[in-house]
Amino acid sequence: MVGTSKGQTMRLLVTGGEGQVGRAFSRQNHDHELFACSRSELDILDPDSIAVAIEKYQPDVIVNCGALTDVDRCEVDSELALNTNGYAVGLLAEQAEACGASLVQLSTDYVFDGKKEDGYLETDSTNPISVYGNSKLLGEQLAGSNALIIRTSWVMSLDGNNILVKILRLLDEGNELKFVNDQVGSPTFTFDLVNTTMRLIESEVTGVVHVTNSGSTSWFDFAQQVAEHYGSDPSKVLPVSQSDLDRVAKRPANSILENRRLVDLGLSDLPHYLDSLDHLLRNENRERS
Repeated sequence: MVGTSKGQTMRLLVTGGEGQVGRAFSRQNHDHELFACSRSELDILDPDSIAVAIEKYQPDVIVNCGALTDVDRCEVDSELALNTNGYAVGLLAEQAEACGASLVQLSTDYVFDGKKEDGYLETDSTNPISVYGNSKLLGEQLAGSNALIIRTSWVMSLDGNNILVKILRLLDEGNELKFVNDQVGSPTFTFDLVNTTMRLIESEVTGVVHVTNSGSTSWFDFAQQVAEHYGSDPSKVLPVSQSDLDRVAKRPANSILENRRLVDLGLSDLPHYLDSLDHLLRNENRERS
């Protein structure tokens, strides 16, 4: 079971604390003790480092946000990808079990091949088409049957280096933007992802749950929507196909995850991605003015 008895305060140990999801966990307003560790404090590839952090923080729940998310780099360095996204999860699972903590593993839409016409369910067969997808699927498997597996997609925020930050930077520079119009998915904002993950932890849910913002779009349409919400010219964004880009790794054409189990559990679905985008950029524009 993930978490402790309902209503009790938990101690959460978060790996990858300096990444965008780790930072979002640090800002969560649920009434729990949370310890977000940078890689220098907790290296998920090092069993001794994991043990030291567990001894120090005595967690009830370990939330693994540590990962190698550069899809093309994973394709080039498969050993690093499999170790970081796969076998390291097994190390965390072993030590979590030893200390009586639960494990929460963040996973990805890339465990699917993208050939399905509609959204993927938690019960659909996986078939990754990249090293990244294979490494994250391995992580799911090594997390164990008692873990909570959160599959999400197109994760973004104003922290770090992600697609939203890239789009805003290109718009500020006045550059022409080219984004693919033949890859669709659900943009997911870290604050929504973390809030729902916390509710799942508090509800002691285990197994696979899809957690994405509602609605879906292509990268091209999304970039245009960002430009419009940001007060820039959407016509600066031009469409290209995946085959036009010189990318090492294949991406699934359809990355839409249906949050079926979330709804079946009686938990509210996440806001539409455009509502969360508007909320985020309104605050950003307010700070800029």
